[in-house]
Amino acid sequence: MTRWLIISVALCAAAVAGCAYVGLLHPELLRERIPTHWDIAMQPDAWTDRDHYYRYLFLLPAFMAFMTVLMWLLPHISPQGYRIEPFAGTFGYIMTVVIGFFGYLSALLVWVGMADSDLWPKFFIAGFFVFFALLGSALKSVRRNYWMGIRTPWTLSNEVVWDRTHRLAAWLWLAGGVVGGLLVLAGLPFWIGLIVLVLAALWPAFYSLWLYKHLERLGQL
Repeated sequence: MTRWLIISVALCAAAVAGCAYVGLLHPELLRERIPTHWDIAMQPDAWTDRDHYYRYLFLLPAFMAFMTVLMWLLPHISPQGYRIEPFAGTFGYIMTVVIGFFGYLSALLVWVGMADSDLWPKFFIAGFFVFFALLGSALKSVRRNYWMGIRTPWTLSNEVVWDRTHRLAAWLWLAGGVVGGLLVLAGLPFWIGLIVLVLAALWPAFYSLWLYKHLERLGQL
């Protein structure tokens, strides 16, 4: 996991450096009036000026740093039976994907601060679907733990339920992310892709309950 921690630290440093360069050292690169919030139709409904935009720019790098600290800390405080070491590589990958995703959002904030573009909303929304797909690609390798994965009462109580639920979730999350992202980039309303994503996210939780009760009826628990 050490290499993932190093990559995460580098991503944090890059995000801080980029935001500091634009927000503090060269604010003249920013537009005079910058959107800071968007409605459900991705139309800006709140604004700030360039002199105060740095406050928004540094929010995401701060969260990235927090997640990097958690990435180092959580393996040390996990209880017996739920250790992270058996899947340390996957844990590091997923945490780095999360940190990288917020680095991506940070880059988008720099972009929107510097230029007005009709492409920005598509990249913003599509990024969530790509993020979901990247998580799904590794989900089947996550072992029982208290920090990540489909942590329902039924997956946490039985290893078979955990493993089978996460194998299903891996395919659903990967497919939901890819399909949803393609729909958004193709110009369809983003809520269509969002429905696909929500169904892919929620179905494994219901499946874990069904599977637990099924195994219980078979006397395999």
